[in-house]
Amino acid sequence: MIERLEALALLQDRVAGHLVVHALETEAVMRKLADHLGQDMQLWGLTGLLHDLDYQDTKDTPTQHGLLSAQLLAGKLPPEALLAIQRHNEINGNQPETVFDHALRCGETVTGLIHAAALVRPEGMHGMNPKSLKKKMKDKSFAASVCRETIKECEHIGLDLTAFLTLAIEAITAIEAEVGLAVESA
Repeated sequence: MIERLEALALLQDRVAGHLVVHALETEAVMRKLADHLGQDMQLWGLTGLLHDLDYQDTKDTPTQHGLLSAQLLAGKLPPEALLAIQRHNEINGNQPETVFDHALRCGETVTGLIHAAALVRPEGMHGMNPKSLKKKMKDKSFAASVCRETIKECEHIGLDLTAFLTLAIEAITAIEAEVGLAVESA
């Protein structure tokens, strides 16, 4: 299996800017979910980190998104990770089947909601809670591109929405400085 530093270098060679931030946040959420669910934190984290490896190449052909990443990562990640990467994008004809698949889908999607919420809060990630995120989820104009139904797939991994959001907030808070969400104290 690919080592994290090699995975990060591969990611940075293929994508830039907000996609790297998204990948880092997804990695953090996936590691937190794996820990909570008793799964392999390294495997789940690497899968989250590399799930959008093909985004730049497939942004104009979304039906290929996830498929090309799986090809690029063949031999670097085990089959279940490659399948989760393929299945995180149902537009390519693949549907989620396993807990791993659903975890990647809801885990990568929630990052958009949390990141947007942190950017509009004067205190950033500090003090963010599931209740405030649920309120943001009801506002369809807030982070409009974030699919609320995909976030709710957390139920397929045995977590209710509050528990899932709590874990995701904790995961991203732990890397807030790395992803540009740290707020300087006055």
